[in-house]
Amino acid sequence: MLLLNRNGGKRRVNYRRLGKTGLKVSEICLGCMTFGGQADEETSIAIIDHALESGVNFLDTADVYTRQRSEAIVGKALKGRRDKVVLATKVRGRVGEDVNDVGLSRKHIMQGVEDSLRRLQTDYIDLYQVHSWDPETPIEETLSALDDLVRQGKVRYIGCSNFAAWQLCKALWASDVHNWVRFDSIQPRYNILDKRIEAELLPLCADQGIGVVVYSPLAGGVLTGKYRRGEGAPEGSRFALRGGRQVQSALSDSNLAAVEKLGGVAAERGKSVGQLALAWVLANPTVSSAINGATSVAQFAENLGALEIRLTEDELAACAEAATIARRG
Repeated sequence: MLLLNRNGGKRRVNYRRLGKTGLKVSEICLGCMTFGGQADEETSIAIIDHALESGVNFLDTADVYTRQRSEAIVGKALKGRRDKVVLATKVRGRVGEDVNDVGLSRKHIMQGVEDSLRRLQTDYIDLYQVHSWDPETPIEETLSALDDLVRQGKVRYIGCSNFAAWQLCKALWASDVHNWVRFDSIQPRYNILDKRIEAELLPLCADQGIGVVVYSPLAGGVLTGKYRRGEGAPEGSRFALRGGRQVQSALSDSNLAAVEKLGGVAAERGKSVGQLALAWVLANPTVSSAINGATSVAQFAENLGALEIRLTEDELAACAEAATIARRG
């Protein structure tokens, strides 16, 4: 996959094509899900400032993040520099009490894009993504509406998130048959502890030239190394706040044993486990960008250190061993 350095390689951030499009996105995408929630407005804007100054040109949000506050903060932060950014948002989730305030119907999409444009303080969205499959709406209705938005100039590219391989394939077929715009990217979960998309989705994307913008590359924080076997979740951490079976599964002995394995590899490179985990995701040539969220400037700055790592064959083999340890659970 083509990699481009900005300003003759002076910046650490590299740029990759989004699938087979001509659009170039930074290999780290700033995820804005915490903005207006775990990160207040001032902190969120500071994180955006640092990301842009570091060369990151790709921001991802959604209309349902922090009850629309995320989009509003991003819009405020980008005033005067909107055209320098590849801005992505999503539609599908429930945003109101009305029966049609959810889903991928033409009605909800058309209302959703207008609301997002207003909050983001922009005339267009670079990448408009459907947040997940909607079994109650024909994919033809969804794609027809998205095609209209592209033709109207309100949206430049379209993408999907959380689609299974068969769902993406069905959507691509519908676009081809009707000569509509097609999904140019997909946003799936992917990390060393969760490699399920390698079976069908990644091969499909490689074959069809679909950009892959992965989320949860650090497994919700498990791959930062802050959770350890035999110890409770640190106070104030994401899993300490949540609780429940999902947390028990994420913090299983096998997952934490895998993290310990990765910790040894990272220590030999003088890097953190999180940096190693991000570097592993970016080593996959089918991946266009990895979404990385943060609640502080320091956290995001540390994660950018992953861009300095190019894993050796031995290190990739050690990561594969860690993945095997996690699967045993």
